[in-house]
Amino acid sequence: MSRIGKKLIEIPAGVEVKLEGDKVVVKGPKGTLYQEIRPEIKIDIRNGQVFVLIQQNTKQASALHGTARALLANKIKGVTEGFEKRLEIQGIGYKAAVEGQDLVLNVGFTHQVRIKASDDIKFTVEKNIIIVSGNDKEKVTQLAAKIKKVRPPEPYKGKGIRYVGEIVRRKTGKKAVATTK
Repeated sequence: MSRIGKKLIEIPAGVEVKLEGDKVVVKGPKGTLYQEIRPEIKIDIRNGQVFVLIQQNTKQASALHGTARALLANKIKGVTEGFEKRLEIQGIGYKAAVEGQDLVLNVGFTHQVRIKASDDIKFTVEKNIIIVSGNDKEKVTQLAAKIKKVRPPEPYKGKGIRYVGEIVRRKTGKKAVATTK
């Protein structure tokens, strides 16, 4: 049995959690989210708490136990607080701007790269920091990874898009190697 799966989830004030068939519906001040639950897992909602239980005692059910609890906890946190990912742009002439709901990146290509956001995701740009925010953790992190993939940080000069606080290991170039001989 999973240690994470055993923990109960407290439902904060202003959040409503309902079970509709094989889906859990979480409604809160920041929107409504849905989470499908596998048949091996059982959800029990009582006294302002959510319990995630194993319905069938199989290896697959044990593997899904902690995952189902973590996904459900993220949905509840998302409708109350929301999630955000911060990305940093490094490089001369590299810029980001928000046009409508789209993020426009100028990162050394001959063209601008335009990334569209869904209705529940919001972009904010402050100098060289891009903030991706929304209520669904899965969508926010997936979109942040897509933005980073446009121009990942390169190891020689460190130019590119990286997460704030991410450390990029730098390599020495040919010049440094030639002087050591």
